[in-house]
Amino acid sequence: MKGSEAKMLRDIDLQSIQEVRNYLEEAKTAQKIMAKMTQSEIDHIVESMVKAAREEAERLAAMAVEETGFGNVPDKTVKNLFAANDVYNSIKDVKTVGIIRRDEENRVWEVAQPVGIVAGIVPSTNPTSTVIFKSLIAVKAGNAIIFSPHPAAAKCTTEAARIMQEAAERAGAPKGLIFCITKPTLAATNELMKHKLTDVILATGGPGLVRAAYSSGKPAYGVGPGNVPVYIHESANIEKAVELIIESKTFDYGTICASEQALLVDESIKEKVVAEMTKQGAYFLNEEEKRKVESIILVNGGLNAKIVGKSPQVIAEMAGIEVPSEAKVIVAEETGVGKEYPFSIEKLSPTLAFYTVKDMQAASELAQKLLDAGGLGHTVGIHAEDEKVIETYTIDKPAGRIIVNAGTTFGAIGATVNVKPSLTLGCGAIGNNVTSDNVTVNHLFNIKRVAFGVRQMPKKEESAQNEPALTK
Repeated sequence: MKGSEAKMLRDIDLQSIQEVRNYLEEAKTAQKIMAKMTQSEIDHIVESMVKAAREEAERLAAMAVEETGFGNVPDKTVKNLFAANDVYNSIKDVKTVGIIRRDEENRVWEVAQPVGIVAGIVPSTNPTSTVIFKSLIAVKAGNAIIFSPHPAAAKCTTEAARIMQEAAERAGAPKGLIFCITKPTLAATNELMKHKLTDVILATGGPGLVRAAYSSGKPAYGVGPGNVPVYIHESANIEKAVELIIESKTFDYGTICASEQALLVDESIKEKVVAEMTKQGAYFLNEEEKRKVESIILVNGGLNAKIVGKSPQVIAEMAGIEVPSEAKVIVAEETGVGKEYPFSIEKLSPTLAFYTVKDMQAASELAQKLLDAGGLGHTVGIHAEDEKVIETYTIDKPAGRIIVNAGTTFGAIGATVNVKPSLTLGCGAIGNNVTSDNVTVNHLFNIKRVAFGVRQMPKKEESAQNEPALTK
């Protein structure tokens, strides 16, 4: 690298770091104002943000697709509306100001306190919906938020943040409540995560970025990869299961990390499942086609970003094969697990591995291997009508979300099952995350407890009398 180029990069880094510091100072002032607002004032601000998100959902979706090349406009619009509707409906009645709960029997009051300034790390796969979602839960809890966009999605991320800030201001929010870094650099992201004014990190992105968030010295909610295995048991309603799986797997061309990555199918129903999948738009690769597609899934040991969020036809063209224009998903029969078997990894595209298993025990062992390969703590799916099978299969699975008879994309985020609607899905300690929850507003305020004295400490002699006798 020439000296002039190196100097230019240093200058950009310095400018981006200064931008972060300026935003943090303004956000601190804005958050202090928010902390004095009433619940009704905050709720009015959030309602205004939701209205703007709904109105701009399609335009932001189009911007995201144009800038990143990931996914498609109709599904990204739905994703934006999910944040504006489902997430909002789940948080709108949550108390986040003052005394939020009184336990008069035990004489304990619970008082909400904002965490302060949130650092929102935004992925390129779901940029605008992530901004809407994180803005809503942060502001509802009385916080300010500063976004660090992925460089490949900087324009649409910045626009989404601008829309949220202006809508908040129209409803009485202070300036500086919501910012987005306009010069996204690694230096800027690190400054945001480590700065003394940042209070908590909401990190959605690749494993390296999430690890950086956890090593920043700040409290952080991160997520892990979702190499989701889905078992189709012989008791399943095959037609319905296939319909749900294809609808889920093809949504926004597979860019949600909770989408199905591998199907584990009982051998007794394999032929029926293959026939039904073919009928509903799945294209099964032959061995030669499989090898060609495998060759473009990984690059230098990691997922090839060029296949992420692309249609089956585009992926096929990249691999030098042809698939029908009506094909919705590319499927390859697989037997192994690991990077030497590229279909067995998280692919973030409409591509599926298809495994045939002898029985539930074999499916359970295979699911564990797939999760171990990349996906611990995230999501597991099962399609079955036998509840004993469902209980036996799911009870020991190392996943934060186990989705039954629903597409894992929509189930995991809380769109079609009754878990909290969220676009940040924790993987728990087993996935190196601090929580296994669907992260929502409750994770962004502290709870102080005002506790009244209700009894006396026992005296020494009373304590001795109350000690349990030791077993001889």
